[in-house]
Amino acid sequence: MRISPQLAALLLVLFATTVPGAAAGLQGSRPSTKPQPAAPAASPAQPDTRADAYYYFTLGHYYQQEYEASSHAEDANRAIDFFKKAYAIDPNSHQIGEELAEIYFQSQRIRDAVQEAQSIIAKDADNLPARRLLARIYVRMLGDLSDTSGQRDTLTRAAEQYREIMRLDPSDTDAALWLARIYRLQNDHEKAEGVLRSVLTHEPENENAIEQLTQLLLDEGKSQEAISILKNILERAPAPRLWDLYGDAYTQIHDLPDAEQAYRKAAEAQPGEITHRRGLAQTLLNEEKYPEALEQYKRLKGMDAEDPNNYLRQAEIYRQLKQLDKAEQNVLLAKQLAPGNLEVIYYESSIYQAEGRFDDAIRVLSDAVAAVKAQSEFTPSRRRTLAILYQQLGQLYREVSNYSAAVNTFEEMLRLGPEEDRRARAMIIDTYRVARDIPKALDAARKAVEAYPKDRAIRMTQALLLGQNAQTDQAVAQLRQMLDGTGNDFEIQLDLAQVEEQGRRWPEAEQAVHAAEKIASQSSDKEATGFLLGAIFERQKKFDQAEQQFRQVLQVNPRNSAALNYYGYMLADRGIRLDEATDMIKRAIAEDPTNPAYLDSLGWAYFKQNRFSEAEEPLRQAASRESHDPTILSHLGDLYAKLGKDHLAEAQWQKSVDEWHRVLPGDFEPDRLAEVEQKMSALKRRLAQQKTPGDAKP
Repeated sequence: MRISPQLAALLLVLFATTVPGAAAGLQGSRPSTKPQPAAPAASPAQPDTRADAYYYFTLGHYYQQEYEASSHAEDANRAIDFFKKAYAIDPNSHQIGEELAEIYFQSQRIRDAVQEAQSIIAKDADNLPARRLLARIYVRMLGDLSDTSGQRDTLTRAAEQYREIMRLDPSDTDAALWLARIYRLQNDHEKAEGVLRSVLTHEPENENAIEQLTQLLLDEGKSQEAISILKNILERAPAPRLWDLYGDAYTQIHDLPDAEQAYRKAAEAQPGEITHRRGLAQTLLNEEKYPEALEQYKRLKGMDAEDPNNYLRQAEIYRQLKQLDKAEQNVLLAKQLAPGNLEVIYYESSIYQAEGRFDDAIRVLSDAVAAVKAQSEFTPSRRRTLAILYQQLGQLYREVSNYSAAVNTFEEMLRLGPEEDRRARAMIIDTYRVARDIPKALDAARKAVEAYPKDRAIRMTQALLLGQNAQTDQAVAQLRQMLDGTGNDFEIQLDLAQVEEQGRRWPEAEQAVHAAEKIASQSSDKEATGFLLGAIFERQKKFDQAEQQFRQVLQVNPRNSAALNYYGYMLADRGIRLDEATDMIKRAIAEDPTNPAYLDSLGWAYFKQNRFSEAEEPLRQAASRESHDPTILSHLGDLYAKLGKDHLAEAQWQKSVDEWHRVLPGDFEPDRLAEVEQKMSALKRRLAQQKTPGDAKP
């Protein structure tokens, strides 16, 4: 039962006047064990002084309780006033000082709380309650500080207090755990690890210490050690949070099946905990178990309907499942919850691209750029966001063959800073290359190398450009200068192989691929070398060896769309095993539905099977999306000729011839050009022969 302040005061006066020692506890928070000298005879005023101090202290405590219940500022102010009156009467009382500092802290008067706690410690360096309060205040202040220097100083002060607390009370585990957290924030991992291992020496199953230590090990990339510690404790005392960390550890070493099982156990133990289910959902998504991942994200949406990530991940899954309408619905829901989120913008744009709605994709990115530029403050975060948006927008312009807009966008990007300038220059070079403007591409490459002579990416870009311009020796020399005997040589060897292939120097191209194979470290590296070697063999018409390479790639990754398409097209172009070829190309399209090269391959496979009506749609889509590819244009011309649409056939073949004359020297294939020109000549002769004398004009 809560009593009124008036009744409390009356009781205290009666208690203090009838029991002279009742207020003695206010003289200090720690009783003294030393023998005390006999007290002199008390003057008549002494009992009244003790009573007054106790009276004000109790009223202060009462209003402190009222403030905790009501959060009314006037209750805090009254508590402070009464504690001050008590303190004025008994300035040596640690207990009054501690309570005064506490109410300052509770009522957000942080500066006063710090000063009061520090004044107590100045009088008594071993005052444990004051040090604990001061440590709590410093930790609380961290969340209110925005400047780095202020946070750094406060962390130092907090660490000092927790070290003193542990000196005074070595058994204080909470202080040790807080000290370890602070050391981690200070990036002093060695000290943090020492504190945590000390705690675990005395409390081997302390869940908080185990959690911190394993998080620390994961931060340092010591995944296997974290797994070992967690496995040991989970066998004795399974806990949901530790299962969750177990999943994090397995995720870090890319062991997704074991990560999935760990997250499942965490979610089963605590079905309502979002963190566990989020880990499980993301792991299933990473494993490409799309239906199961979708189920988990739907459950997460039910648990937190305001989290845009749940809708965004569903959009990603639906996109992978080729259900683009549902992908769009979910990304728009995510956009409502997080309208300026960069990831949401990226997914919205990419879904529109997948749907072939390039104007909508460009609009989304352009609007995002305008919104960021309209912000008044130019922060580092804003600069990074703009750089990402400019890069995406420029690449999209390039994809729709709006090369001038792409270059302009990349030029906006390079004005953002040195790092953005470096990346944007490489993209400008590539844009001119795709546009087949070789003089501008070479000039941009020269200027980029002058600006960044040691930048590997720019020098590699320039070398590839020289190779495409049939300057093979110069390109090879530049790439070989960059070889340094490290893992970086892998990418350079692949570039060397590509340059040698364009120069039709087949043995050198094969040799470069084999050199890359020797330093390939990941399965994706082996896919890249196998695919490139297969392409080199195919261009030499070594079809059996090419097939062997493509089969090996598909054994490693059955969903490698580039290998599926190349292998299928190679069979279809030769008119053999056409059902097998069509099946592989369809599998490639399932991975990348809008890729014009894949659509062309499918149409060409149908054409070879005399399925002309089925061939027309994919060939038209391919020519629409890649209007500068001479091979795609000639295929559509061949189809129109078979369908008896002679004038359409002639128009497509003429476009193909024009594009063959525009390709870069390294991509030029004179036999292909001659083949198209022969078809056009034959068609023109046949059309001339079909004319009758009556057709001539008088």
